[in-house]
Amino acid sequence: MSARERILEAAARLLAESGGEPVSTRAILTEAGVGAPTLYHHFGDKEGLFEAVVRYGFEEYLARKRELPSSGDPVEDLRRGWDAHVEFGCAHPAFYALMYGRARPGRQPSAATEATALLVGLLERVARAGLLRVEVEWAARMIESAVVGVTLRAIAEADERVWRRVSELVRQAVFDQVLVAERRSAEVSASAEAAERLLALPLGEAEGFSAAEVALLREWLSRLAGGAGR
Repeated sequence: MSARERILEAAARLLAESGGEPVSTRAILTEAGVGAPTLYHHFGDKEGLFEAVVRYGFEEYLARKRELPSSGDPVEDLRRGWDAHVEFGCAHPAFYALMYGRARPGRQPSAATEATALLVGLLERVARAGLLRVEVEWAARMIESAVVGVTLRAIAEADERVWRRVSELVRQAVFDQVLVAERRSAEVSASAEAAERLLALPLGEAEGFSAAEVALLREWLSRLAGGAGR
């Protein structure tokens, strides 16, 4: 590999192993087996290096998003995109913190810019389907602001069940604001029907659930099933 590639590989590896902790330039140079002048020659400064590393590490995620086949439903694709964003951040906290956790006025890494462009393209499909109640630009800003905040909070949350539930709740709240009412009503009905199907199952025999947990689950499902009449 060239010196530039060795530096990128070393930085990406150290960041992936850091668990979200800062990684020093000295450690990267030592890992890559090069001196500071080589780093400055290829990347200009530490900020330039980290932006290149973010792009390097985020490229796999962007490639998956670009190649993800459409479900045929732009709103479902929007939901999947939200979930993929949060899960990537939780799986790669150091990369995510570099991209979104070090905001600078008027600047964002090129990888984040491309992620925004992909979101705008998806929202344009939603708008063409007549399902968007606000302008594409504002919908993109609302969704991106919310999902970045949720992801940064999820990274700091030890309990996966908690951050997944919070992500679902915030996602639905934001979608309620950007999608037309008819679509939201259809989603409520679909959720209610799914709850009714679950209530028909022998939940009392569900492995791993206590009687109290089954009772609570039935209460929640009953409330959700009541959404068909709202």
